[in-house]
Amino acid sequence: MKFTLALIVALPAVSATPTFYKDVLPILQQHCQTCHRAGEMAPMPLETFAQTRPFAAAIANATARRTMPPWFADPCCGRFSNDPSLASEQIELLRAWADARAPAGESRDAPPPVHWTQGWNIDKPDAVFQMPRPKAIPPSGDVPYQYIILPTHFKEDRWVRMSEIRPSNRMVVHHAVAYIRDPGSEWLRGAPVGVPFSADDLTTPKLRRDAMWTTSDILLVYAPGSLPDQWPDGFAKLVPAGADIVLQMHYTTHGHSTEDRTSVGLVFSTTPVSKRVLTLQLTNDRFLIPPGDPDHRVEVHGSLPNDALLLSFFPHMHLRGKSFEYDILEPHGRVKALLRIPHYDFFWQLSYRLAAPIALKAGTVLRAVATFDNSKNNPHNPDPDSAVTWGEQTWSEMMVGFFDVAVDPAVDKQRFFMRGRTLPEGTTRAPRP
Repeated sequence: MKFTLALIVALPAVSATPTFYKDVLPILQQHCQTCHRAGEMAPMPLETFAQTRPFAAAIANATARRTMPPWFADPCCGRFSNDPSLASEQIELLRAWADARAPAGESRDAPPPVHWTQGWNIDKPDAVFQMPRPKAIPPSGDVPYQYIILPTHFKEDRWVRMSEIRPSNRMVVHHAVAYIRDPGSEWLRGAPVGVPFSADDLTTPKLRRDAMWTTSDILLVYAPGSLPDQWPDGFAKLVPAGADIVLQMHYTTHGHSTEDRTSVGLVFSTTPVSKRVLTLQLTNDRFLIPPGDPDHRVEVHGSLPNDALLLSFFPHMHLRGKSFEYDILEPHGRVKALLRIPHYDFFWQLSYRLAAPIALKAGTVLRAVATFDNSKNNPHNPDPDSAVTWGEQTWSEMMVGFFDVAVDPAVDKQRFFMRGRTLPEGTTRAPRP
């Protein structure tokens, strides 16, 4: 009787070469096309094979270095719903695709196209407010902060679930803030309506003095790289009947005359609102950064006057900004880190939206800490030989830790800061410090 010995050899699995339509396009849709599509901020669209193939090696390189998609939160602290970071497997797939000379594959393998709202990163706006006329930007020099008052003419209160500030010329917009001016507010009353003006243009000392500081709630903030606000169902910002939107525009010059005509788009809530969103800030405007200092620390802290749900963060500095962090200062000297930005990038000012809101009790102490690099080793430093203080223009500095909270719908910003007062059901009292 004869036996045959069969030798079975386990061979390594051979993975198929990635293709654009099957493997790469889904990644681009989910992580890149918010910016990389026609009419958006990125320098080239990445929507089709023809558009993407010339940049295959650049995409592989940028994702391997994790410079794209831009994201600066240290994974040590917090989880964020808008984190666009790629998994290691996705980065390896993009590298393999580039190394294989970027094959297209079969178009039938493509995922369904994403239906973007033309001209917006939010759903089709229910209301759009545009500067009535463009603002002319000179070729050089500093442009004082511009204000544009845009009446809403709302006959009833509007709850806003999504909002977007959309400059027509992103190159010259350093940042923009849209404020909600309540009908009873005296802020900038007497200023011109519908036309850009600066504090210097105002006719009384009080108007000029009050221009930069307001207790009005912020609808949203725009800065390079930032995304629109999109709140979960049941969460919204309130724009009261008869309110105005006041745009604060910081323009910069770029060597040639141009203009900008910024718009604000609003999407109203279609479901009952259970939480009102307020934008608060931790600001230190009394610092002095010595010449040449590579690691100057500035901090500020404050206690919440009432209970709130913490939703998101938006740190803001200028060209010397190096790092930023948000913390809770707990009893007995303990520090609970909420967000760490070890490498702040002025050209990508992102918001960081918590994956799960954090319930904060009245009296919780929040802290923001910024560091600044005023040395010659900072390639963006306008003047390492000068001391730096707070100022509007980019050659000065700012230290602002915006953060969003959710409260009872009946509580506006003024009432939220009333310590020890009787507040509507669902809020608590906090002792006066």
